[in-house]
Amino acid sequence: MKNFKIIFLGLTAMTTVAACNNPGNSKTETMTAQQDSTHNHEHTYACTMHPEVTGHKGEKCTKCGMELQPIHKEDAAKLAVSILASPQPIEAGKPTALSISIKENEKNVGLEEVHEMKMHLLVVSEDLSWFDHIHPVEQQDGSYTVKETFPAAGKYLLFTDYKPKGLAGEVAMKKLEVTGTAGASTFELNPKAIATTAGYTVTLINASDLKTNQTQDLQFSVEKNGKKLKESDFQNYLGATAHIVMIGAKDKDFLHIHPVSDKRFPIYAQTNIKKAGLYRMWAQFKIDGQVHTADFTVDVAQGEKGNEEGKHYGHQH
Repeated sequence: MKNFKIIFLGLTAMTTVAACNNPGNSKTETMTAQQDSTHNHEHTYACTMHPEVTGHKGEKCTKCGMELQPIHKEDAAKLAVSILASPQPIEAGKPTALSISIKENEKNVGLEEVHEMKMHLLVVSEDLSWFDHIHPVEQQDGSYTVKETFPAAGKYLLFTDYKPKGLAGEVAMKKLEVTGTAGASTFELNPKAIATTAGYTVTLINASDLKTNQTQDLQFSVEKNGKKLKESDFQNYLGATAHIVMIGAKDKDFLHIHPVSDKRFPIYAQTNIKKAGLYRMWAQFKIDGQVHTADFTVDVAQGEKGNEEGKHYGHQH
C-alpha cells in the first residue's frame, strides 16, 4: 500500500442544469448532478434541465422532452469516491495505474451504463492545455481501473462522470500532482474558434455569440479537403454523434454535452452556461474508425436573466 496514494472525495450535492451538464467548483473536490430530494425517502423523478417538472418513472419533460431522472439527495450524500494512483510519486511520461471506487457504507455501489460506458474519466492539465477522455474498466470487486500517462509535470484535474443505479448522474473532481519534466512552454488562453485535427478543420461557428442565462446553441462545421461533412459522415462514438466538454478557466465549471441531430450542422447541441468567462472546449467525433479531438477557447458573455426559452437540449450530464 506504500505505492498507493489514496485520494478521497466526499460527495456533496449541488444543483446543476442537466444530468450531463455539471458545473464544477475548484474550491470543492466534488460535483454532483443531484437536483432535489423528497421528504419520504422515496425517489422523485424530475427533469435535470427543468427541475420544476416532476413526474413518474418513464415520463418525459413537458418542456424539453428529456426522460425524467430519479433524484434523491439523501442517497447521494452517502456516496464517497476514492482514487488510488500507483506508483508513487506519479511521474510524467510513465504509465500510472488509477483505481477508482464509489462506495456507500464501505461497499462499492453498482453503476448504470451511460453512453455505452459505466464510467467516463475526463483528465485535463490544470492550465487546460491538455485533455484526455478515457474509460475505466469494471473489476470483480466493483472498482474501476485504467492507466493514464501524463505528458508533463504539474497539476491535473480528474473529472469522474458516473451514474449510480437508481440515482441521477454525478461528476466528482480531484487534483493530482505529477512530478518530472515540466512542459516546454506556458499555455495562454486566447479565444480560438477554429481547430484542425488529422486534416479536419472544425469551426465553432457561433463562438463569439455564447451567453449565460439562455438556451445556448453550439453550431459546428467540419471540413476536409474542401468538402463540408454532413452528420451521416460521422460514426457512432459512445452512443452519440460527438461528445463536447467545456471547463471554465476560473472555477473549473464542468459541462459534458451530447449533440442532437440537426440537418443544418454536422455537430449541433444546446446547453445552458451558468457563469460568464473563458472556457476551454473539446469536441470529439469518430470517422473511419478514428476518434478525433478538436479544441477551442471561448469567451462566454453575461446574458440577461429570464431568457430561457425551453428548447430541446442535447443529452447532457
